[in-house]
Amino acid sequence: MILGIEEIKELIPHRDPFLFVDKCEIVVPGEHGKSFKKFNNDEYFFKGHFPNNPIVPGVIIVEAMAQTAGIVVSYNLREYKDKSVLFMSVNKAKFRKPILPNDDVYFEVKFLNKVRDVYKFKGTCHKNDILVSESEFSAMITFK
Repeated sequence: MILGIEEIKELIPHRDPFLFVDKCEIVVPGEHGKSFKKFNNDEYFFKGHFPNNPIVPGVIIVEAMAQTAGIVVSYNLREYKDKSVLFMSVNKAKFRKPILPNDDVYFEVKFLNKVRDVYKFKGTCHKNDILVSESEFSAMITFK
């Protein structure tokens, strides 16, 4: 199942300029997914990070992994309309290579475990099928 931007917006609350996923493939609902993003040269953060050598900030890479996990979990819970995904922690973050303007990347997330309403995932980021970043992170899903 591949979700476009409008379907993604139905699952997570992020919007421009803080939505860092263009499309998402749900491999296993609630457990495994891949998202895709092209970081265009006019992204707002390139103006200041760094003006003569622009790269995608690491925090945005981790956020994109977390958004991907949020989409994967929310797809499995899509019948619940009043839910929130709250980022809780990030661990073991590693950044091996930079992501530059006009780079196409994909983020892959895999479910590690769940304790009550807290989900833990491992995420990776690839450019040209080369691992450029990875992290573990957790988020809580709350229902209103």
